[in-house]
Amino acid sequence: MSARYLTTTLPYVNADPHIGHALEFVQADVLARVWREAKNEVFFNTGTDEHGQKIYDAAKKSGQELQAYIDHYAAEVQKLKESLNLSTDAFIRTTSPTHIKAAQEMWRRCVAEGDIYLKEYEGLYCVGCESFKTEKELTDGKCPDHNIEPQVLREKNYFFKFKKYEEPLLNYLQKSGTIVPEWRRQEAINFVKGGLEDFSISREKKRLSWGIQVPGDDSQMMYVWFDALTNYISTLGWPSSAKATEGNPDLFKKFWQEGVTLQVAGKDQVRFQSLMWQAMLMSAGIKNTDQIFYHGFITSGGQKMSKSIGNVINPLELVEKYGTDAVRYVLLRHASPDEDFDLTRETIHEHYTANLANGLGNLVARVMKLAEDYLQNPIIITQDDEKISDEFFKKIEAFRFNEAMDFVFARISAADAYMNMNEPYKKIKVDAVVAKKDIEYLVRELYRIAIHLVSTMPRTSEIIKNAVQENKKPTNLFPRL
Repeated sequence: MSARYLTTTLPYVNADPHIGHALEFVQADVLARVWREAKNEVFFNTGTDEHGQKIYDAAKKSGQELQAYIDHYAAEVQKLKESLNLSTDAFIRTTSPTHIKAAQEMWRRCVAEGDIYLKEYEGLYCVGCESFKTEKELTDGKCPDHNIEPQVLREKNYFFKFKKYEEPLLNYLQKSGTIVPEWRRQEAINFVKGGLEDFSISREKKRLSWGIQVPGDDSQMMYVWFDALTNYISTLGWPSSAKATEGNPDLFKKFWQEGVTLQVAGKDQVRFQSLMWQAMLMSAGIKNTDQIFYHGFITSGGQKMSKSIGNVINPLELVEKYGTDAVRYVLLRHASPDEDFDLTRETIHEHYTANLANGLGNLVARVMKLAEDYLQNPIIITQDDEKISDEFFKKIEAFRFNEAMDFVFARISAADAYMNMNEPYKKIKVDAVVAKKDIEYLVRELYRIAIHLVSTMPRTSEIIKNAVQENKKPTNLFPRL
């Protein structure tokens, strides 16, 4: 048994959570559940990023008091835990006292290493990204991610010696598997080879008061990314060096220093997660992240989701209509794990109807109705029935969530074909012995399918297993809508 640490990025609390957040959370949750099934000890983290200019401006525009504003959106993100049935171990908020303490300690360690200095700077600042941009990062003079022209800002800021870490970062990135997929690793390597520039890690307090105070300088607030990235270890209790006891375990030592660490993030995060954060860890003398997996973006109808277009898909609304496991199913099977893909409300409904209502749900109802009517006792579950295929595990470990789901649903299709070919519902009247053997085979196959859904569709898995053990048809899993 080994210790595995897993974290998502933290949604920014200036809007409702969207389907992209749900994708990242569900992917991470499946990994956490699979690792636990393999008898690993897992720490699964998520939370909210709550500082910065965007949040301050959005709260002011809304007319709400700042704390009430962030509390509201933090609560909306927390709703995803229950709605998506996430097995998280922690929910870190970057406004928490423990996180603030950690961010300030990270700053002090980087200062002690000689990696932070003060200088006057003029640059192009994108409020949407909360970062300065170079001309080469702009498209037609605008930030490509937010389609806005950056502001020209001149002020005195603290800078981090990013350039100093070019060679250490290249050494870190040389290891295959550090970043998945591989082309994102090459993207990171090329970025470093193109030359790194020291980056600003503070803002003048007179311009931005909403953030974490820079230790030893009342006139400056920490850059939101420097603050937020530290959450990955502050959630483990870092920098506390208290001795581990039964009631106070040293989680940082167990899961970060001695465990295997994985971060899950969107493809726009490569610079921040695999370069800036890793350089900060190097400066602070902390082990680097073992692996980072980057997923793609979700478009809708071929366009980026936008409230003005009206194509935004709210995951909470999807769960309310289709149910938790149906949403998990769509995000895992009908989404590319690491490339951009398109989802619309119409395609989601089609996937639900064809593969869940008319597929798995219908199969379970038909088989368990036959079992309830014609089998005197539940089947005896064997050790083989409880085994999860190595092929399935390998696909999840390789972040091929869609292929893992295809593997399970191929078994569902095979069971359905067996039912249609052998017709035990007809045969029972002329050859009950053979028909009952067919029914027993199908019930056992349902149980094995359920075992393979434990990590991906856990509630559905539990219902099917209970139905088999009780030899009773369950309520329709996926009603036709």
